[in-house]
Amino acid sequence: MKKSIAQRAADNIRVLTAAMVEKAKSGHPGGAMGGADFTQILYSEFLSYDPDMPDWFRRDRFFLDPGHMSPMLYAQLALMGNYAMEDLKNFRQWKSCTPGHPELDIKRGVENTSGPLGQGHTMAVGAAIAAKFFKERFGDWCTHYIYSFISDGGIQEEISQGAGRIAGYLKLDNLIMFYDSNDVQLSTMTNEVSVEDTEKKYEAWGWHVITINGNDETEIRNAIKEARDYIGKPCLIIGKTIMGFGSRNAENKKMEGLCSTHGQPLSKAGVDIEATFKNLGADPENPFCIYDDVADYYKEIRLNKKTEAKEKQDIAHNWLDKNPKAAKEFLAFVKGEMQHLDFENIELKGNSATRAASASILAYLSEHLQNMIVSSADLSNSDKTDGFLKHTQPMKADDFSGRFLHAGVSELTMAAIMNGIALHGGLRAACGTFFVFSDYMKPALRLSALQELPVIYVWSHDAFRVGEDGPTHQPVEHLAQIRLMEKVYNHSGKRSLMVLRPADAEETRIAWQMALENTKTPSGLILSRQNINDLPGTSQKSRKEIAMQAKKGGYIVNEDEGEPDMIFVGNGSEVRTLYEAAELLRERKKLKIRIVSVMSEGIFRDQSPEYQNSVLPDRKPIFGLTAGLPSTLSSLVGGNGKAYGLSHFGYSAPAGVLDEKFGFTAENIFTHSFAYFENFHAQ
Repeated sequence: MKKSIAQRAADNIRVLTAAMVEKAKSGHPGGAMGGADFTQILYSEFLSYDPDMPDWFRRDRFFLDPGHMSPMLYAQLALMGNYAMEDLKNFRQWKSCTPGHPELDIKRGVENTSGPLGQGHTMAVGAAIAAKFFKERFGDWCTHYIYSFISDGGIQEEISQGAGRIAGYLKLDNLIMFYDSNDVQLSTMTNEVSVEDTEKKYEAWGWHVITINGNDETEIRNAIKEARDYIGKPCLIIGKTIMGFGSRNAENKKMEGLCSTHGQPLSKAGVDIEATFKNLGADPENPFCIYDDVADYYKEIRLNKKTEAKEKQDIAHNWLDKNPKAAKEFLAFVKGEMQHLDFENIELKGNSATRAASASILAYLSEHLQNMIVSSADLSNSDKTDGFLKHTQPMKADDFSGRFLHAGVSELTMAAIMNGIALHGGLRAACGTFFVFSDYMKPALRLSALQELPVIYVWSHDAFRVGEDGPTHQPVEHLAQIRLMEKVYNHSGKRSLMVLRPADAEETRIAWQMALENTKTPSGLILSRQNINDLPGTSQKSRKEIAMQAKKGGYIVNEDEGEPDMIFVGNGSEVRTLYEAAELLRERKKLKIRIVSVMSEGIFRDQSPEYQNSVLPDRKPIFGLTAGLPSTLSSLVGGNGKAYGLSHFGYSAPAGVLDEKFGFTAENIFTHSFAYFENFHAQ
């Protein structure tokens, strides 16, 4: 039987997939070969995009969850003309544009970096929320679809529950997800690890579910049509596919549905490559090519896509011309233009917790930054992100006029959704929870960093002063872990994360300003639960004026005239403790003390060597204080310095009691710092 052009194109993808993995001697061909039919039908017949404008804002978006199936995506995009055969031949090689797992590359049509399973489709949920945001504010002409592709592994990852629950609750009917259900995993068959009914599970979350033969073009086509027409629910298309579809041995017998073809070149799984290529209509001597009829087919598709995109762009331009005020706002959102924000005049309550200062700033932003979405993991009234609710409301099913997402207890899901919102474009995304729960978020935080997304993480309850909740809720090692990300550089050569731990309300003002002005990397704000007495100003400058220097990451908060005898350094609430200890040293020992706040070591280290040395000069005794591991301050105090911190887990007790027991009092720091000072000069 003669194959249709759709089947021929899918077979072409299968051949290119197998060829890439064989040449690289590394990769995952089996699943990609089974999923090729869906992507081919989606891209050729349904996906709305402009071949000449890959970043067209109104385009449909495709989020790949199983990044190991990258050969399928690269081959599909090669048919569209986005990759050359040479790119495919360099699959998984140094500096190639075809890495082992796809990395964000809008120019070539890769919408997300898909790493650990489960995050790709969760980012799609975020993009679908963003798309709903724009439709709500600017009209139906903004409507576009978000498609995602998930595998058995992604369905099993715990994050899928959060993504499924939230998408179902919000009735994201612009979200269509294809589940490549081939019953095969990397090490086992799926029935060896799970007996759940995926269809019923998603229906229970409020999804519309369609089950089809995932290698049948007609069933795929009809399922996508049904999903697009379905109103009020996100849609899951369960496609029963065949692992290694089209694979043959030397006797031309099927080698399909095998676990062995999942994660290695087909030839290592006993498949005969020559027989497989012949079975799929390719020349075994030249597998890296696009079939002539497929090339002609996709040439026509590109022309059709251009025409369709032009028609939609004309509709958009017509609407924008007729609605100049809304058009100005829309274009500002799309271009990422920062609205004027008067940070200096935001009223902050003195001597407050930095989480409370953050709440006041968020209240201001909710009124003046209309393209910002904030979320919290069932802690908004504790992490104080509920300040943002002063001028908006939570998002609800069928109502996306609000700009706050109650994510429920699902920190990892929430963070991945924020990544999806940022990837969609046009919006700023921020999310909050307790700092100790950053442990749950790190996989998504890492993808924020890899994708260079300006997601803002708001972490409150930053130290053992959480108190009575006990060691499970008291972050001790977390600051060290998060600050390590400042030391990791992204592929653009920038620090992958900006970490900001403000010392008082005025530094919190600066921290938020820095985070919003940082459009190249994620930012993390680490905030206190307890109140902090404001640091003092001077006779010449107010505290607000002095705090402006925090934009340099580290600066001199307070010092005596003349050369300092000793330098104190810290961040967060410990800076106030250092100030109080310094007062004792001045009074009792007549020492001249300089107090330095380093809100962000990364930003501080990016300043000139001259500036760094003017703040923390060499050959001076430097004493540091941190509520985390002492190693957090090791590079700031230097080889001859001393860092006082916490090297054990916390205990359940009131915060004031813990300060006394752990030695975080002015009196104890006076004692330890003076002993260090004497020892420094005795050496």
